[in-house]
Amino acid sequence: MPSSVSALTKERTKERTEEAAPARLPLRARSGTRRWAAWASVAWFLVPALVLFLVFVLAPIVVAVWTGFFKWGGIGPMDEFVGFGNYTRLFYDQVFLGDLGRGLYLIILSITVQLPFALFTAVLLNQKLRGRAVYRMLFFAPYILSEVVTAVLFTMIFLPGAGMADHLAGLLGLEGLQGKWLADPSTVVPTLFVVMIWKYFGFHMMLFLAGLQSIPSEILEAAAIDGADAWQRFRHVTLPLLGPTIRISVFLSIIGSIQLFDLVWVMTAGGPNHSSETMAIAMFQFGFKRYQVGYASAISVVLFMISLVFSLFYQRYVLRRDLSGAVTSGGDR
Repeated sequence: MPSSVSALTKERTKERTEEAAPARLPLRARSGTRRWAAWASVAWFLVPALVLFLVFVLAPIVVAVWTGFFKWGGIGPMDEFVGFGNYTRLFYDQVFLGDLGRGLYLIILSITVQLPFALFTAVLLNQKLRGRAVYRMLFFAPYILSEVVTAVLFTMIFLPGAGMADHLAGLLGLEGLQGKWLADPSTVVPTLFVVMIWKYFGFHMMLFLAGLQSIPSEILEAAAIDGADAWQRFRHVTLPLLGPTIRISVFLSIIGSIQLFDLVWVMTAGGPNHSSETMAIAMFQFGFKRYQVGYASAISVVLFMISLVFSLFYQRYVLRRDLSGAVTSGGDR
């Protein structure tokens, strides 16, 4: 009898415990709930960014492509469809072809002059020099300034007759350059490039400095122990290990030269006689000065396609090893 009472008591206690315990979902239901919660979190952070991307990037691209098929002045309906007329016009427009040539010229100058100068400065400032932090700050400071401020500053420096550049040219016996810096077609692009170097080389210098400081000192010490001099260590050790940084710097320099606008617009507005005009300035001129919005849209589409094709090509064939995790640039896998 006592055993039956004990069994009955245990059974009732078990029933009360099961009633008090919360019902647990099956394992599959719980995993599904977690999955939906994870997707909800992703959507919460992703949807606003996608909306902004669609509104401010994709939508303007689609509108520009569509507008490029019309002869339109920016006011009223777009009712004069010209097809690819605006795009074919580009390849017969000597001004636009000149803009392409000047863009290529600036790219060559940036790669052959600006980047080596930035690398040389970075190597110097990576040494144990007194006050090197001050030098780094001074060289990087111009990059912090906006393009408009920089352009206004150098417009005053190259002011004919009263600018610092004319006084300096007189002291150096270069009177032939006085008054011609931004006013002569033969000197305006080199003058603008000097301003570009002053403005942007500090940024590339800091990139190279970061790359140099990421190189393990043990590797350079081992090369020195093996008998390599300073140049050999730089040529065969430092430069290959700095390859990923150099390739990124080249990419940013080329894209910046293709899309150059603010600095040139404030200083010369593309003059004199289109001699300093870039593709971005031509797009602005036709769109907002001459009210040929259809043609300006075609220029913007071509500018976008040039940047996109170059970016894809560069990523596929130049940055492939870096994106795959490689450190050095020599040899094949």
